[in-house]
Amino acid sequence: MNRLVFFALLITALLAAACGTTAPSGGAATSAPGQSKFQIPDIEKGKFNVAFIYVGPHDDGGWTQAHDIGRQYVDQNVPNVHTTYVELVPEGTESEQVTRQLARKGFDAIVGTSFGFMDGMEAVSAEFPNIKFLHVSGYKTNGKNFGNMFGAMEDMKYLAGMIAGARAKADGQPKIGYIATFPIPEELRLGNAFAIGIKQTCPECKLDVRWINTWHDPVKEKEGAASLFDAGAQVVMTGADTPSNAEVAKDKKKWAVTYDYSGNCKLDSCLTTMYWNWGPVYTTDIKAMIAGTWKGGGEYFDADSGIVGLYGFMTGEKPQPGVPASVIPLVQAKLKDMLAGKFTRFDVFAGPIVDNKGKTVVPAGEKITQADIDQFPPGAPNFACKYCMLWWNDNIIAELPKP
Repeated sequence: MNRLVFFALLITALLAAACGTTAPSGGAATSAPGQSKFQIPDIEKGKFNVAFIYVGPHDDGGWTQAHDIGRQYVDQNVPNVHTTYVELVPEGTESEQVTRQLARKGFDAIVGTSFGFMDGMEAVSAEFPNIKFLHVSGYKTNGKNFGNMFGAMEDMKYLAGMIAGARAKADGQPKIGYIATFPIPEELRLGNAFAIGIKQTCPECKLDVRWINTWHDPVKEKEGAASLFDAGAQVVMTGADTPSNAEVAKDKKKWAVTYDYSGNCKLDSCLTTMYWNWGPVYTTDIKAMIAGTWKGGGEYFDADSGIVGLYGFMTGEKPQPGVPASVIPLVQAKLKDMLAGKFTRFDVFAGPIVDNKGKTVVPAGEKITQADIDQFPPGAPNFACKYCMLWWNDNIIAELPKP
């Protein structure tokens, strides 16, 4: 072989390698370095094909990993199904493009797992009426082929607040921190639920907030945690995807509450994690899609559904060493009521609730509704909110974000 032929073949091989590879069954489809578009996985003929769209990496130790475990649960529990995923998809225009490409590829159902995928999925669902679209964490539906699903993580945030308050009180340091991601109703309601839980065990405790404007960035998450600890926080809870706050807490000899994934509370500095169990609800919805009985409505599950958990307190788990003994029976009793359906997300936000400006936002004897949980004022057409989630509870010392 002469040198010209050899180098021509070498360049061809390198160019082929740079174009990326097709995702294997059950694997990810991502773009190779330098590519501007995502690789779209293939369907498997003769099966019900489901594609998941992830905002982060499938093994992030948090939100996306919990979804991917749920996807694998579907593979194991739904006959004749094929699932795959596209990861690291930014919210907005790019997620809409990926959703449309998956629909054109012939997937029977598409699941979008981040709030910012909602509008794009709504648009694509109108173009492909025979495909099922399930969006996680938003509020829009069309009653036909586009539905929304979420769970009451505010239940577990409330319990985690009880633990954080008890820890801060026991340490004599009544300040707690919250790493928030984006200024959307979800982040405000989860922060408020945490704050209301804190008041149950530490009425004098105050909650500070740092906005990082990302779901997944370990560097920013660590910076946010360090900022809160350095400002005096004894415990820091995160609303982001990785357990980075627990690593910082270990270094600072303080405490953390992690989020999303049951396997990320490994360090002794971690008091608990509030985690998702997506597999059973995904399985129920996908079986209904296959049977032709699924309609694109709104599903919002409370703790009694099993979709959410609190690490250290569910069956077969033991509390972390940093959890004060005094708060364990209190949390266990409230969790028991939640799992029995006796204490729901609406009870978490039962009035009277006063915001940090001194205004009564939920009067005594009143409870918020689903529209209030989901939205800023005035809310979507035909889904108006009355006590809309645009306020901070009175023990939060941060200013409201600009929506």
